[in-house]
This record gives sequence, C-alpha cells and structure tokens, in this order.
Amino acid sequence: MANSISKADMIISPIRVRPGKGISGPNSAQLNNQFNKILQSEVKKQGTLRFSAHAEKRLQSRNINLNQNQKMKLDQAVETAARKGIKDSLILLNNLAFVVNIKNRTVVTAMEQNQLKEGAVTNIDGAMILFDGDS
Repeated sequence: MANSISKADMIISPIRVRPGKGISGPNSAQLNNQFNKILQSEVKKQGTLRFSAHAEKRLQSRNINLNQNQKMKLDQAVETAARKGIKDSLILLNNLAFVVNIKNRTVVTAMEQNQLKEGAVTNIDGAMILFDGDS
C-alpha cells in the first residue's frame, strides 16, 4: 500500500476528503478567526496585572482603594521585578504593601505597611520599594 505506515498489526493510511464531502463544521477561515480572537485575548491578559480573590478581599476589608497612578506604578514595578528575575516580590508603595507573583502577574495579598506586625514577609525572593507622591 503506497503512503501508508505499518507497525506490527496496525496500518495507518492517509485520509482523502473530496471537496464538498466528508466532515462538516466550521471552515478554516472561521477556525482561524476564532483562534486569533482567543490569542489576542490571552495576549492582553499577559500584560495585565491581576488581583487574586484573596487580594481583592484584603483590599476591600482594609478599605484600600488604588488610584490609576498607583496601579501604573505597581505594574511598572512588576515589569522591573520580572527583568531582574524575581519570582515572588514584596512591593512597597508608600504606605501600602503587596505580595506579587511576578510570573503570573498576580497580586497575592495587599495590606497597609502598619499591618506588617511581625515585620516578616515570607515566600518572596525580592522586594521593590516605590515612592509615589499621589498616595
């Protein structure tokens, strides 16, 4: 048999589909369009700093509201930490403290610095200290 692969008792032959016959479903242009939409969505997510459910709860319970400038500074700190090879960072922004998973661009927890009662933060391998006059 030409163009077939044979291994022990198994024979695999190419499938021939005639135009207009065979499997129905979306055409390649539709699949390509769907793929591009999903890809663009994932690319946008890659560059966006996210807050875990735990961090969101901490922000709400501690009445911490970030303005646009603070979010931008936090995002820039994550970029810098990533370039430095930091995996998990403590980011201090004036009186606020954030523990961030740099690879996933996710804030794990948030607090005001005075809530660091013991003065110890674990499970980090780097720290970023920022100053922002708008905080």
